[in-house]
Amino acid sequence: MLAWHLPESPGQYEWGEIPTPEPGPGEVRVAVRASALNHMDLWLTTGLPKPPSFPHVAGNDVAGVVDTVGEGVDAWQVGDEVVVNTAVVPNAALERGVDSVLDPGVKILGEHCWGGHGEYCVVPAHQVERRPAGRSWAEAASYPVAATTAWRLLRRARLAAGETVLVTGIGGGVATAAMMLALHHGARVVVTSRDQAKRERAVELGADDAFDSSAPYPVTTDIVVDSIGPATWEYSVRTLRSGGRMCVCGGTSGQTVELNLPRLFFKQLDVIGATCGSQEEFRYVTGLMEDGLPVVLDEILPLDEYPIALERLREQTQLGKLVIDHTL
Repeated sequence: MLAWHLPESPGQYEWGEIPTPEPGPGEVRVAVRASALNHMDLWLTTGLPKPPSFPHVAGNDVAGVVDTVGEGVDAWQVGDEVVVNTAVVPNAALERGVDSVLDPGVKILGEHCWGGHGEYCVVPAHQVERRPAGRSWAEAASYPVAATTAWRLLRRARLAAGETVLVTGIGGGVATAAMMLALHHGARVVVTSRDQAKRERAVELGADDAFDSSAPYPVTTDIVVDSIGPATWEYSVRTLRSGGRMCVCGGTSGQTVELNLPRLFFKQLDVIGATCGSQEEFRYVTGLMEDGLPVVLDEILPLDEYPIALERLREQTQLGKLVIDHTL
């Protein structure tokens, strides 16, 4: 098959022919119709993390058509239109329900195994859900990582209608999905960004207010969804009321933060981390997509313009998802 792949890492993606993957027992092969970018695409080029083998195909978000089914697969047939959950777990882990992603055997599609930036992608049959009716291929590829991660955080944070949610660094996929999910569930949302245009766009999309990331945020919150880390950690934590919940899904400004322990226990705060989500959570978000949950697409590009999309991701100029439509 043809794919954007890494021949080595550190290194750069190349377009070319690599072996076409074949589904084993319990697996399906998906002819990819759309895939979306995530920061993992960039990190893999630096060797942090380093792919397990080469060539390696990135792409955490995948939507497409079942092309071949492996032995023992009865739930899916050739021609079924599907979306893939990014957190790949052993079949036995599904018994853990919403905590299936805590299984030590979990793998991230596009990191530990080949992803979707090529013609085909092979995954366990239990990882796919039917493509949400009425949604485009680009929309279907936009939500597996972002919305499922955001929902796992908000679910664990016990999000309730009427609460105030602060989303830092609006523009990234998870941050934008968290805003849309919180709004959908009746919360009041405020956001932060260094970019005035992004702040204005977030308000247009429904945010109650938007603050510059570089100064304290004049708001009291129930939940914070943070992907920035140390650069703004103190500002974010200070907004939380007693009993507030700090949700963490990234650290674009670094890996280490200082946590004021008296503040943590006197205010009885929760600190919650997540990346991706269980099949149960993915199925729930897929249902929301079928019901019309708004998604924010920054740009849809053809497969041959993947390097252009990658550069936009590196520059962090997007608000919402950058999606590669393989049908263009």
